[in-house]
Amino acid sequence: MTLHQRIGQGIDFHRLEEGRELWLGGVRISSTKGCVAHSDGDVLIHAVCDALLGAAGLNDIGYHFPDSSEEYRGIDSKILLKRVVEMITGAGYRIVNIDSTVCLELPKLAPYITAMRTTMAAIANISSDAVSVKATTTEKMGFTGRGEGIVALAVCLLSDLIPDNI
Repeated sequence: MTLHQRIGQGIDFHRLEEGRELWLGGVRISSTKGCVAHSDGDVLIHAVCDALLGAAGLNDIGYHFPDSSEEYRGIDSKILLKRVVEMITGAGYRIVNIDSTVCLELPKLAPYITAMRTTMAAIANISSDAVSVKATTTEKMGFTGRGEGIVALAVCLLSDLIPDNI
């Protein structure tokens, strides 16, 4: 039996604005600023969705969940990730691992990393040790450094669906 593996990468950006909620990796982050978006603006989940969809050759998040659709206005991005995982499984793949990075000056994300990993792993039906979330600043450079926006990047590895006992 030949095992097929596929790598995907995703990236997402959002503007930050005072008075909005900040959601990352399915976890509400205590912050004075949140993402301006059609959905809940969870840039981390959006980048993960794009990585997964790309690896499976299934277009991108905007193709499946367009921001022109009222159906997705304010939607919880955990629902989008669940649907993407179902698409991946339906295409004959399983998620091996996810690695991600969030670029943001403030707030500091270290206290939330475990919860983000656990939340996304549960939705993806994988172990939390197969989900990595890292946080970095841009050393006060650019739009992220000025607190105007946030960026998330993700890569993933998919493999054929095969029984665990093979």
